[in-house]
Parts: sequence; structure tokens; C-alpha cells
Amino acid sequence: MSTLISPELLSSAYDYGSYRQLIDRLLAQGKTTGPYDSKSMLDYTLLNQKRMDKWEKIGKVLPALQELMKNISQPMIWLVLTEGWCGDAAQCLPFIYKMGRLNPLIDLKLILRDQNLDLMDAYRTDGGRSIPKLIALSQQLDELGTWGPRPRPMQNLMLENKKSSAQTYDELAKEMHLWYSKDRGVTLQKEFLELIPEWNKLML
Repeated sequence: MSTLISPELLSSAYDYGSYRQLIDRLLAQGKTTGPYDSKSMLDYTLLNQKRMDKWEKIGKVLPALQELMKNISQPMIWLVLTEGWCGDAAQCLPFIYKMGRLNPLIDLKLILRDQNLDLMDAYRTDGGRSIPKLIALSQQLDELGTWGPRPRPMQNLMLENKKSSAQTYDELAKEMHLWYSKDRGVTLQKEFLELIPEWNKLML
């Protein structure tokens, strides 16, 4: 059991609905999550709200994944590090929420990265504090596995550009969000089709 993930931390976490309400409330005050209230970060957060609204409305869970989720027989906690300004989180969280909603044994909890940097630093990706990062846990808080910060094709694209600097940040972001729009959550879900059976085995 991780000493960084305690019952107290989990009790202070947001569910999906309260996380959305938090972002709405902050935006109404001209703020976003974390210590980032610049116009650009507020603009990202506003855009991300629209992305989440879209996928909540039209996003579909793959039939195979629906069946797999319904067959989970042991309680599982999905703890996600996220922030309202994060574009990848906005593209992925609605699908994770839809998956978790299919089985009452899945307890989806969201915490803010910048309020939990000790935990974030224990789950860095290639040295970075990349989000969203999902940590799957048993009811006893034993780690089952992780996912994130983005589907593999987009993570590979990000890493390649980090080495080559072939694209500016804006160019890369445009390409990535176009990919998300076309992919419609399918690649993310296929990755969960691989991961969930592995997580299940660890609870048997």
C-alpha cells in the first residue's frame, strides 16, 4: 500500500460531478485550477469545458468494454491526477467517467495535480508531471496499475517532438486535439480493454 495514498486523501477527492462544478465555479470567478490565472490558462479551461461537454453528450463506450466493465466483481478505486486547464484531461476524463459509471464497484476519484505534487512526483511520466494520470487501486489501497497521461499514439507523438522540436507547442496541440476529435475515445478504451483484465487478476 502506498503511503502517499491514504483514506484521508481519498475522502478529500472530488467525484466527477463535483470536479466539473469546481471548474465552473472557478471560471465564474475568473480563475482556473492551480496557480495559473493568466488569460491563456483561462482560455484553455473554457475550451476544455466545451470538450468535456461534447464527449459527455456524444461519447460512446465500446460494446466490448461495456461488457468487461459490467463483469468486474471486486471493488476498485480509480484515482486520477488532473487539472481543469489540461487539454488531455478534458479529452480523456469523460470517457473514463462513462466507463466507471457502468459498474458501481468502480469508485472514480479526482484530485488536483498541483495540490498533490508529492504524489504526482511518484507517478511522473518520462520525468514529467504529465496528466491525466490514473492510478488503479484495490479497496485496500494496493496499487493495481496505472494509465496515462494520454493514449499511446499521442504520448509517442509528444515524446518524439520533445526530442526533435519539429513542431511548436501550438502546432502540436492542434494536431493532438484534431486526433482526439477523430478518434472519439476509441484508442483510450482499447488500452483499458488490455489493462482491466490485468488489474482484475491482481484482486483475485
